[in-house]
Amino acid sequence: MTLAGTLEAAEAAPPVESLDVVARMLRDHLGAASVSFLITDFTGGSVVRLGTAGSVETDEPARRIPLRGTLYDDVIRTQQPKVQDGTGNGLVRVLAPVTNRGDAIGLLELFLPAAPSAQVMREISETAHALAYIVIANRSFTDVYQWGRRTTPLSLAAEIQHRLLPASLACEAAQFAVAGALEPADHVGGDTFDYVIDRDTVQLSVTDAMGHDVDAALLATLLVGALRRARRAGAGLDEQARQADQAVRDHGRRSYATGQLLRISLLDGRTEFVNAGHPWPLRMRDGQVREIVPEIDLPFGLGVHANTYQVQSLDLRPGDRLVMLTDGMLERNAQSLDLPDLIVRTRALHPREAARTLIGAILDAGHGHLHDDATIMCLDWHGPGTTRRDAATGADLTDASRPSGTGAPAPGR
Repeated sequence: MTLAGTLEAAEAAPPVESLDVVARMLRDHLGAASVSFLITDFTGGSVVRLGTAGSVETDEPARRIPLRGTLYDDVIRTQQPKVQDGTGNGLVRVLAPVTNRGDAIGLLELFLPAAPSAQVMREISETAHALAYIVIANRSFTDVYQWGRRTTPLSLAAEIQHRLLPASLACEAAQFAVAGALEPADHVGGDTFDYVIDRDTVQLSVTDAMGHDVDAALLATLLVGALRRARRAGAGLDEQARQADQAVRDHGRRSYATGQLLRISLLDGRTEFVNAGHPWPLRMRDGQVREIVPEIDLPFGLGVHANTYQVQSLDLRPGDRLVMLTDGMLERNAQSLDLPDLIVRTRALHPREAARTLIGAILDAGHGHLHDDATIMCLDWHGPGTTRRDAATGADLTDASRPSGTGAPAPGR
């Protein structure tokens, strides 16, 4: 069960069976009664067990296993493997997180005849980490992984909207950790978020296309496409915003969209910011949450003439948590919710878990129904040139080796 052998076996299998091959190898190697992979759904509040390829019935909705209050939830939240004795069948249950750079893809679950040794736990953790890469490498070739993430059927608008999001909803590097979450309204409202890491910068965006259902999803597609096209051509934030405005003006059928663009230098921490008529972000520093009040330009596509956008500086210091959101997080059903207080209370959580908790609170306030999409991006800024040391090994944690999760050491992840 070397890492190279695991990856080689997975690559030799058809994409839909790659996880099954690894599960069989691990089962035979450890004498396990069963080995399975559970993938997280779009909401992050449930997992779906993916069986062998022949047992996955993709013409029916995936079977949802709620996370709240379960051992699954504990493993995903802490990003630490767990061992559970006394399962009632004489077997020992082992759960390990399947995560890459902070993106909690799912879980590896095993039932063993005896408690695992430290060496066995190390092998399980390494295999779980390899599974993350296997899923990432194969999910573009098959719909099985996408099927597993859909615990409820998606509308056409929701399908379009989800395809606009980044492939991984969370990411970590030495200098930062970022995560986004989106809960569509009953009638999709056109929210999106995006991020990208370049050699020297990380860029984030949150946008909200006006309208509902397919019209909003199409406008969001136009907006995200324009922003990505400009960004990938090396344009600055002002030019990205200008091109987005022009695209919405030319093709948006007299509609408009709000948005925020953010770029942070990984070298010196210098932060640039554009606000196009969007709700103000929140910054937590030293346990206090304050609203950042920037200069506001017109939304993309709004107004008689083409808009210009000013690039502003934003004060971001190591240890800060920045929260960017859409107006669905502020909708009337959530007015009784103290969002700043909730941001303070979730400070110890990884941005991935904090974003999920904040979205969950908004959904609970609306009794499971939202009038507008609720979207949030949560960024923890550690600082430029940040070097952290693994508590277990003392090794430097670079971009490629920093553990994912809550910051506790997790070898190989």
